[in-house]
Amino acid sequence: MAISAKDVMELRKQTDCGMMECKKALTEADGNFEKAIEILRERGLATAAKKASRTAAEGMVYADYCPECKVGVVIEVNAETDFVAKNDKFVAFVKEATQVIMKQNPADVEALMACKTENGETVDEALKNLILVIKENIKVRRFVRYEGVCSAYVHGGGTHGILVNFETTNGIDAKDEFVAYGKDIAMQVAAANPGYVDEASVPAEVVAKEKEIMLAQMAQDPKNANKPENVKQKMIEGKIKKFFKENCLVDQEFVKDGDLSVAQYTAKVAKDLGGDIKIVKFTRFQKGEGLEKRADDFAAEVASMVK
Repeated sequence: MAISAKDVMELRKQTDCGMMECKKALTEADGNFEKAIEILRERGLATAAKKASRTAAEGMVYADYCPECKVGVVIEVNAETDFVAKNDKFVAFVKEATQVIMKQNPADVEALMACKTENGETVDEALKNLILVIKENIKVRRFVRYEGVCSAYVHGGGTHGILVNFETTNGIDAKDEFVAYGKDIAMQVAAANPGYVDEASVPAEVVAKEKEIMLAQMAQDPKNANKPENVKQKMIEGKIKKFFKENCLVDQEFVKDGDLSVAQYTAKVAKDLGGDIKIVKFTRFQKGEGLEKRADDFAAEVASMVK
């Protein structure tokens, strides 16, 4: 059966696949569009499986908050190259997955994959269709969902995503000044990378380990090795306070005003707005954090494809 250029263009329009792929699929399907789409989807699944072993450490991190439903989400979706983060279809998929998480509250990534999107397909099907179009390994790596008052912030076009959860009183979360404050706190988390909210949230074993390291350092330092034990303990107390100041969000210097700690800035905003503010928890995702990035020669790969 002769396949017209018009048919090929129409299939390409529907699937976003390459011209030659569309022509081959139509030929195999004897011109049947539904069958051709099925063939392309099957090939897409095969492509996804083939690419699954390739490292996906690029992509983007995204965060969003719904003030009406008071639910916030931060998500990381990885791909093989940073070009993908600029692809409209990739960005749309990430945002759609975020909305699914907000509305359906899946327990984990596996549960998310089984959730239905607005057009009726599962997130897993949407992902595999995206792989068919983009031709890279793409994975939803992780997400966090908070209920309650939140602030969401995306830095660097998707290199970092921050979600901060608050407790507030007197409806102050609806005020523009609180929204600005929330963004400031999220940006603080992005810039200063605290490990904990406050001293109380630092596990006892972490503090004990820090003290152990500090004592070992003193033992190696001729200036401190022979000092009395009570003096060493006083020095340890000072060092632990410094550790809290550097690693606990509320104890950190506020990045926009070094004369204030985050706790002092929070108290000031709460007083000005006539309510109370408590920073409950936060999540900071950095794109590709902990993943091994591709080290292959991209130019050579393109050249080999042309050949």
